[in-house]
Amino acid sequence: MSSCRERDSPPIGGEGRRAENNKQDRVRTVGMDAATLTYDTLRFGEFEDFPETSEPVWILGKEYNALAEKDEILSDVTSRLWFTYRKNFPPIGGTGPTSDTGWGCMLRCGQMILGEALLCRHLGRDWRWATDQKQREDYISILNAFIDKKDSYYSIHQIAQMGVGEGKPIGQWYGPNTVAQVLKKLAVFDTWSRLVVHVAMDNTVVIEEIKRLCMPWLDAAGACAEAAGVSELNGCLEGACALAEEETALWRPLVLLIPLRLGLSDINEAYIETLKQCFMLPQSLGVIGGKPNSAHYFIGYVGEELIYLDPHTTQLAVEPCDDGQVPDDTYHCQHPPCRMHICELDPSIAAGFFCKTEDEFDDWCMRIRRVCLCVNTALLFA
Repeated sequence: MSSCRERDSPPIGGEGRRAENNKQDRVRTVGMDAATLTYDTLRFGEFEDFPETSEPVWILGKEYNALAEKDEILSDVTSRLWFTYRKNFPPIGGTGPTSDTGWGCMLRCGQMILGEALLCRHLGRDWRWATDQKQREDYISILNAFIDKKDSYYSIHQIAQMGVGEGKPIGQWYGPNTVAQVLKKLAVFDTWSRLVVHVAMDNTVVIEEIKRLCMPWLDAAGACAEAAGVSELNGCLEGACALAEEETALWRPLVLLIPLRLGLSDINEAYIETLKQCFMLPQSLGVIGGKPNSAHYFIGYVGEELIYLDPHTTQLAVEPCDDGQVPDDTYHCQHPPCRMHICELDPSIAAGFFCKTEDEFDDWCMRIRRVCLCVNTALLFA
């Protein structure tokens, strides 16, 4: 493995604040400021094609062969929701900014990782998007949750205003932990998806705590039994179970976000193989993070390169049609995905995982334990 090179760069975020220093982000184009790219230049620009390699390609828990399955890889990447800078949306807070260019990259990455969770929740990991098909109602509902207006569950408006409570004024860049905390708060209002968004702090995942959050009926049944006595336990359990079944079974789908620091100014090589393992897990939602001055949504890797979706292009805000449909071409990245060497990754990240059922969470725990037993890898979390 090649060594991570030394660099003297500021932490992630705020590329708009540093524009005066001409530190412009690049997305495999030449001579373009990434914050002012348009959709057309991104889609039809001179992007480097996907590598011809025999090494496996991993995209959010799925393995591909780059030589034989290039179309499948591009279809998978294109099917992910791609949220970028937008302009000309209603002012945030009524009088605030009408564009997030230059400050909203991490907020858009937060939208992407949660958007992937909603796709898995309502459509399944194998769902694929195509331009010529009539979109399912659930898909339209997911997209509407992110439209740039104040009453969408996960709009830039909601994220920016909720961030004020986390000490981030509107227009200021976020770190991975801040956006994770904001998404946790916003998910409470999404009664359709009924997600449990749990942010595991201090590199620690407490299994019992997560199960209590995802199966609140257990606490209700326990309290009922304690109050009514053992003789009435069966009746209480029946009532709790009936309530749970009405609200889609006994487990509320889990979005697990784990903020991590994988080094001081550069990523520590000891974590690289373990980080790759995260993209191989079937529960993977990817990683939000980036490189100095810009945030990206990482969805996989090939060899020593991370594969990512980049929010650094400014597009016009989209309005739903009168029939409720959403013009969605600009919400899917239709060019070969961006890549960067893993050593360029800023050490501050947040890894995401989705467990729709308790069995999937138990399987995730088992797989993580196996990763932890590998002698050649360093632990990301315990």
